[in-house]
Amino acid sequence: MTITLDYLPNVAAAFMLMFARLGTMIMLMPALGESSIPTRFRLTIALALTLVLYPVGSPQYPDDLTGNTVRLLTLFAGELAIGFGIGLCARLITSVLQIAGMIIANQSGLAFALGTDIANQGQQGALFGNFLSILGITLVFATDSHYLVIAALYDSFEIFPPGLVPPVADFSQNGTETVAHVFSIAVRMSAPFIVVGLVFYFGLGLLNKLMPQMQIFFIAMPVNIAIGFFMLMVLLTTLMTFYLEHFQDSLGKFILG
Repeated sequence: MTITLDYLPNVAAAFMLMFARLGTMIMLMPALGESSIPTRFRLTIALALTLVLYPVGSPQYPDDLTGNTVRLLTLFAGELAIGFGIGLCARLITSVLQIAGMIIANQSGLAFALGTDIANQGQQGALFGNFLSILGITLVFATDSHYLVIAALYDSFEIFPPGLVPPVADFSQNGTETVAHVFSIAVRMSAPFIVVGLVFYFGLGLLNKLMPQMQIFFIAMPVNIAIGFFMLMVLLTTLMTFYLEHFQDSLGKFILG
């Protein structure tokens, strides 16, 4: 009895191609790809998902992957491009909270209060934005929305079959629309603060004209900060619910059914 292992190179090549797609998506996907999660842990998640999804995705690859090195490298580049395109479009939606937090901080007089945002590659950001980013990631896991991320990974093999040319035009159009959508959502989330800020500063200007001897800005700063914190406390639930709806809709574009 002879046991042949000729199929192992093709199995390894298909696994490598799937890992290239899923690993790239995991590194960029919201919730699972945050910089606060250790890189080794994210790689472990990518390897585990590749192992689980291998029976689904491997039949869509050509049978003889190791016979042509040029075709293998072309497939590898295509898998990286598809993973990067999907992951980046999904990643852009998480910047909504940082943009909205910066607008809210500007309207509340806390634009210069900066801190390290562990959810945004460790960069400096407004405290409001840092808080909203961490809260957004927490709510993604609390509401089981991270399963949408895994569903997008699974359905990517049906929407973008391996071996076909990546739809660069569609990715470019979707990226442009996503960026515009991100700023639209951020402005709508911070709209109450913008309106209150305009009314508040208009009232300060009017009061300064009526009472020039009053040191208006010494009074305005603590009042403005207090109003900002009060509005955030009142509107936080509504803001995060609004964000989660758009988060789920954005990932829904990469999910069949």
